[in-house]
Amino acid sequence: MIDAIKHIPDAENEIHDLAAFKDFGYCVLTPIVRFDAAVALGLVTTLAGVVRTGHATQAAHVRDGEGIVRAQTFEEGAVYMVAPPFDGFAADRYLMDFYDVTDRDLCSRMHMHTGMRFVRMMTGPETSIRVSGLSEFRFGRATSSFELETFEDQLTDPASGRAYRRYNAVVPERSWVDMQIPRGTAHQFNAIGPHAVIDTVHPEESIEIFRERASRINMMAQTVFLEAEPSTSEACRDLTA
Repeated sequence: MIDAIKHIPDAENEIHDLAAFKDFGYCVLTPIVRFDAAVALGLVTTLAGVVRTGHATQAAHVRDGEGIVRAQTFEEGAVYMVAPPFDGFAADRYLMDFYDVTDRDLCSRMHMHTGMRFVRMMTGPETSIRVSGLSEFRFGRATSSFELETFEDQLTDPASGRAYRRYNAVVPERSWVDMQIPRGTAHQFNAIGPHAVIDTVHPEESIEIFRERASRINMMAQTVFLEAEPSTSEACRDLTA
């Protein structure tokens, strides 16, 4: 049996030691397509509207018959589970409406998940997403893909005083980029600008519950943080080294 990652299965803010952490795998980013401004804005606005409509319903904030809360709030944005798992189908799907880090002066923390993730990032006009990790990204190529800007920066872990290297890639405005994230592999997302969404699939969400011995499906409880506190936006809003 694969070992569990979490110390406390249902903890929503479990923090592991960044200085001792080693990625289980590596993330792959695949640029798919760039959109015209009107198309990009319409797509992102429509998907963000699904999240906002879901969050406006009272039922989405309480546990349903399967114990699932469909509306949640992450450091990166508001989340709505559009398709929960069911018997015989272990995956779920959710949409996230990104916050603009400049508006909130807040960067999300470096984190990992107890199961693999497939993430589709989409941006509208005048909006980019900075994707960061602790290992070098690998890049896939679609039929008509484009190149992503990349850079590295050096940071210091406040808990240990250890310096570490962070690898960064920029999802540019008006684009769609896919990301494959293995289980136990660190990453963080931060949107710079008002129009960004994620459409993501958790391919083994209900399997994670048994493997981690958690009591329920809770998207935050499937997350492990590698930083105790979020940073100010200065740590993530720049799109070059």
